[in-house]
Amino acid sequence: MLNNIEFANPEFFYLLLLLPLMGAWYWYKSRRSKAEVQLSSTQAFARNRKSLRQYLYHLLPVLRILSVGLLIVALARPQSTSSSQDITIEGIDIVMAIDISGSMLAEDLKPNRLEAAKDVAVDFIDGRPNDRVGLVVFAGETFTQVPLTTDHTVLKNMFAEVKSGMIEDGTALGDGLATAVSRLRDSKAISKVIIILTDGVNNAGAVDPLSAAEIAELYGIRIYAVGVGSRGTAPYPVQTAFGIRYQNMEVEIDEELLQKVADMTDGKYFRATSNNKLKSIYEEIDALEKSKIDVTEFHKKSEEFWLYAFFALLLFSLEIILRNTIFRTTP
Repeated sequence: MLNNIEFANPEFFYLLLLLPLMGAWYWYKSRRSKAEVQLSSTQAFARNRKSLRQYLYHLLPVLRILSVGLLIVALARPQSTSSSQDITIEGIDIVMAIDISGSMLAEDLKPNRLEAAKDVAVDFIDGRPNDRVGLVVFAGETFTQVPLTTDHTVLKNMFAEVKSGMIEDGTALGDGLATAVSRLRDSKAISKVIIILTDGVNNAGAVDPLSAAEIAELYGIRIYAVGVGSRGTAPYPVQTAFGIRYQNMEVEIDEELLQKVADMTDGKYFRATSNNKLKSIYEEIDALEKSKIDVTEFHKKSEEFWLYAFFALLLFSLEIILRNTIFRTTP
């Protein structure tokens, strides 16, 4: 496929400013070269008209100016680009399933687990402008916050509205996975991915997480599972009679289950114990998914300056020939 012409040295186009100066100089010289004779009357020359040869003589500077213009374009090195691609990229469909249970307000990640997860997810979305991305949230229940879309502005705005307490508390991990799978099962994308992020143990919902993973495997959906939370204890906000107080509570993440879910679908399990770790996990997922698509692109640039140089030489030669034959002046 031939793309648009590009110029390797466009700075040479500044030399085009010389062309109007050349035209002005020719006009000035032609005016100065006319002889003046004082006569009492011009009646004797009234019937004399300029010949076609005299009019065509002005063609010589035009040829010179055109040849210089074409030479300047040749110096700018016009190049055409040929490109080919082995396969057609249809993009990747990704559903992000995020736990919004009360424990996601723990502050072992800053400002808390949920806000840290949202920030990193938005950066991830910005890095994949050609992919369709959807958002599922779950706690004791689950629902689709945003279906698969390429309108990432709307998606990020909906991310901003996600808060803990939107739905009944709990961790319906299986239901969250099942909802995400239902959003991807009819997808025609060459790669279908679920990124599920949770900080707890499956304790609610009607679907077993392993059963949801089996269905995902059936539809060719890969699951990346992320367990978020520090090891040991973490400060959780607790409502007391004196307002919100923070208590250090044991972090419980069913890593064994998340590992099985990921393994069943040729995915991977990650543990995010800090903001930086969570960011690096999303960067790794980003790299893994890009490496899943084997695309060979070919680009070749061809020099096109010779065509302009040829016509510049042709016009310049024509001017020399005409000047020394038809328009030759007697010295």
